[in-house]
Amino acid sequence: MSVTNEQVRHIAKLARIAMSDEELERLVPELNNILDWVELLGEVNTDGIEPLTAVVPNTLRLREDKVTDGNCRDDVLANAPVAEHGFFAVPKVIE
Repeated sequence: MSVTNEQVRHIAKLARIAMSDEELERLVPELNNILDWVELLGEVNTDGIEPLTAVVPNTLRLREDKVTDGNCRDDVLANAPVAEHGFFAVPKVIE
């Protein structure tokens, strides 16, 4: 599989990425090299190989699920610049 200049230009347009002709000429071979590597990985025989989530053994460290906040909401909110209805009040971010 390989991509052409027109395909990359179209994808850049869909992604609303401004791309000069020089950038396009540099990017197309790079993308084709990446696609070649992906195809090469597809040729590896993985029959009988169990899927892995990690390459090293990893176990979750669990703790008892209990509330440890000390039930001190009012003390915590005393440090807030502005608190309303028992919560931190923050400035509106989205108009």
